[in-house]
Amino acid sequence: MPGRRAVANPLALAVLVTLSERPMHPYEMAATMRTRGQDASIRLNYGSLYGVVETLLKRGLIEEQEVVRQGRRPERTVYRITDDGRTEVDEWLSQLLGTTAKEFPQFEAGLSLMGVLPPERVVHLLDQRVTKLQERLSELDAIVAVATGNGVPRLFLTEMDYEHALVDADCAFTEQLARDIESERLDGVEFWKGFHADRMHDDDNDEEEETPTP
Repeated sequence: MPGRRAVANPLALAVLVTLSERPMHPYEMAATMRTRGQDASIRLNYGSLYGVVETLLKRGLIEEQEVVRQGRRPERTVYRITDDGRTEVDEWLSQLLGTTAKEFPQFEAGLSLMGVLPPERVVHLLDQRVTKLQERLSELDAIVAVATGNGVPRLFLTEMDYEHALVDADCAFTEQLARDIESERLDGVEFWKGFHADRMHDDDNDEEEETPTP
């Protein structure tokens, strides 16, 4: 199992990869990532970006090349990747692309525990999720359209294609699950409904027993 990386923030990898193309200052790095739509899959803001740059600098993965000034703009430090940085990129990407790791999505946890809610409530929640997933698919389509309109090659948008495939599959699974629960095609739904019906009946009896007789 791969060991924990000294720098594990995906934004750090994005910085290293961006600097693998040519030296840049942080503002230019961010602009490049946003033009390619990478901010949709990697959390990007200037505060965290400058923090990542400082960390990479301390680790010797990047170094300062020069300080430049354009017109009346403030001075900007241009950074370049080091040999150690290029090695880090190779090892990090090899780990991400060539290995698998068990992840623990929140939705998966919810599915494992959904029996505590009544089936009708779960169907309603699943339908809500389908709506949100469909909205995300539309967002991804819009992001790709803007990026390609800006001349970004599809090569730099493969993470969008990956997320689109995952969200599309998630949407189809969630929609089918909701319909299978609703129609009782899912094995065990009859028992599930009976369990909640019995519990509701017991709750009603408890309330009647607690109600004082006039």
